[in-house]
Amino acid sequence: MDFIYSYLGLILAPKGPVVTRFAPSPNGQLHLGHAFSALCAHEFARAFGGQFRLRIEDIDGTRSRAEHVQAILADMQWLGLAYDGDVQFQSRHTGRYVAARDRLNSAGLLYRCGCTRGDIAEALKHKPVPHGPDGPHYPGTCREQPFVGDAPYSWRLDVKKAVDLVGPLLWMDLAAGQQFADPMAFGDVVLWRKDAPASYHLAATVDDAADGITYVVRGKDLFAYTAIHRLLQNLLDLPEPVYWHHPLLLDSADEKLAKSKSSPALSARYLAGESGTELMDNLRHRTLPLGISLSDA
Repeated sequence: MDFIYSYLGLILAPKGPVVTRFAPSPNGQLHLGHAFSALCAHEFARAFGGQFRLRIEDIDGTRSRAEHVQAILADMQWLGLAYDGDVQFQSRHTGRYVAARDRLNSAGLLYRCGCTRGDIAEALKHKPVPHGPDGPHYPGTCREQPFVGDAPYSWRLDVKKAVDLVGPLLWMDLAAGQQFADPMAFGDVVLWRKDAPASYHLAATVDDAADGITYVVRGKDLFAYTAIHRLLQNLLDLPEPVYWHHPLLLDSADEKLAKSKSSPALSARYLAGESGTELMDNLRHRTLPLGISLSDA
């Protein structure tokens, strides 16, 4: 409980069951940032007598690899973070995402998009568009001129049409308070990819509801995306969880730890003889490894 208080201060005991999750993708090895995120979700659940679950988000095409799944399970054991129930795998639940996609499509909220990255880049040279957290918005090429043909295509959400349908949306973050959701900041996001069953936005939102997740505990780098997830929850009549976007661990350059930057893997610490449980105990008491700092809470 002291760990939770140190980040959130005194909070009221949650109403109803507390179910959190850690949901890594097996497209690389876990690093210290992942361990901290898992710890936050684990400690929140344990502080309130709830459940902490593990979900493997393994629908990222050929980047999802079996050896990384096994490494995740080994890392969790080394860290001493016990999870409740069976491990969930997104690859076993694609039917959920198909049903959600078809429901949105039947409501007239999706459209096919055959644009390549090159097509989008070329269109952006001639059409000014707003910029959002993910960069320039999609220029709307296939929304304005419906895509036809046999080439691979994705499904995009017509965000303006969806927002007009549901109206204003709010969500609660335990650290930042009540927030206004602004899905329009992202433009027409992809919900179904050309090379994978579903986007992160659709799969994670549907799975959180199906798995009974009542508190989504994840890093601050995902804060803005909650607007899209709240929109999808409303469109699909899914329950609204409470969120806690925790601080991030930063490297010596004050940048967040990331697989894309080849941040040192947890397995390197294990091979060097470190104790995973001792590492977790140190993080519980805000004792960070050399060269690691914490972003603003």
